Amino acid sequence: MADDDEIVTWWGLVIEGYLATQDKLMGEIAERFGLAPASFDILLRLVRTPGHQLPMTRLAKEAALSSGGFTKVADRLVAANLICREPSPNDRRVTYACLTEHGLEVAEKARQACAEILRRRVLEPLGPEASEALAEAMRTLRTVNGE
Repeated sequence: MADDDEIVTWWGLVIEGYLATQDKLMGEIAERFGLAPASFDILLRLVRTPGHQLPMTRLAKEAALSSGGFTKVADRLVAANLICREPSPNDRRVTYACLTEHGLEVAEKARQACAEILRRRVLEPLGPEASEALAEAMRTLRTVNGE
């Protein structure tokens, strides 16, 4: 059984490994596409959603952004012609964030670049089995500790 120092060290390594990898990933995405992490996250969520649109309140919650923070990011994405805002035809209280054609193209290229970067920075160093085990471990922690 792990002693106190050992388990705290393990967790520190998880955090440090994640932060180092995420920093490299987001640095390459910013360099290639000019996307900040929050903008990339929103585009990634939209490109992976059928119809490429989500209610703005849901998208803000999933991206863990405050309403004001999400509005700022969405405004930048609209100004860059990556997303548009569309009112719901069924509920006037709901506004959707939708990928534009340009946004879809950028999001698909950024998603492909993300996968390529993760192959190089995660899959190659860890190998497929350890990468899958890591993902499963993180899924378990999310389930056990999530809301």
